[in-house]
Amino acid sequence: MQIHRGLESIGNISNLVLTQGTFDGVHLGHQRVLSRVIEKAKKINGQSMLLTFFPHPRLVLKQQNNELKLLQTIEEKARTLSQLGIDHFLVIPFTDQFSQMEPEVFVKDVLVDTLKVKNLIVGYDHRFGKNRKGDINLLTKLATSHKFEVEEIQPELINEITVSSSKIRNGLLQGDINTVSSLLGRYFEFTGTVAHGRKLGRTLGFPTANLEILDPYKIIPAIGVYAIQCKIGTTTYWGAMNIGNNPTIQNKGFSIEVHLLDFNGDLYDTLLTVQLVSYLRNEKKFESLDQLKEQINADCEQVRKIAK
Repeated sequence: MQIHRGLESIGNISNLVLTQGTFDGVHLGHQRVLSRVIEKAKKINGQSMLLTFFPHPRLVLKQQNNELKLLQTIEEKARTLSQLGIDHFLVIPFTDQFSQMEPEVFVKDVLVDTLKVKNLIVGYDHRFGKNRKGDINLLTKLATSHKFEVEEIQPELINEITVSSSKIRNGLLQGDINTVSSLLGRYFEFTGTVAHGRKLGRTLGFPTANLEILDPYKIIPAIGVYAIQCKIGTTTYWGAMNIGNNPTIQNKGFSIEVHLLDFNGDLYDTLLTVQLVSYLRNEKKFESLDQLKEQINADCEQVRKIAK
């Protein structure tokens, strides 16, 4: 898959089949649209593309009191799209100026003149352009004059799985990982840099990787302890992860810490991608470090049972 950051990097793409939108999470509803794009591109011997925007339009248009958190970073989205088989991933910078582009201008200047789109496939509720004035009726009209085809995915093909990015965000914030996984069609994941911590986990016999999430817009799941998977090199490790404020340890503060089962090695300053498999328990305060150690051991044993 080719990643294009801005229209300037686009070359000549023949028989382009495109869909557009934020596609946050690339959940099962999004995948229905993308699978149709890929199918159509193969049918006409063309290439498939997702056109998206960064930052998320809501982060630009509603900067005041905007607490939107995203399910995926651009890098995570690119990885998912590549796995699905999309040929091109185009990221257009979303600015105040860009938001003022009339939908007719967007279609002519971007889709037709620059991308030379052959087929445009969109979801049934797709809106675009200034004040979201563009819709399927306008697209159908412009497709005729600009000589490209437009296809609308009917609501019954998407809504039968009753999925939305908002529902997935709510599931993450409530620790409902089973629902999140079912709506995504895969485990939710996030990536962080392993930073130096206080190394208290080593003294307890459970060394942990202290993750720092670099993207400020990435959603952080609910506080608690999780069963996770993490791939390092070609090996996938199971582990336990704690997200929380560490009430047992004085002055520790908020952290995301991962203990990988049966792993020995130095992970400092490396990028670690973690997949959430199951929510184990809420965070709680223990009377002593010995009690905390016993609970961590119990958590790890529970992870081993899940891994079987």
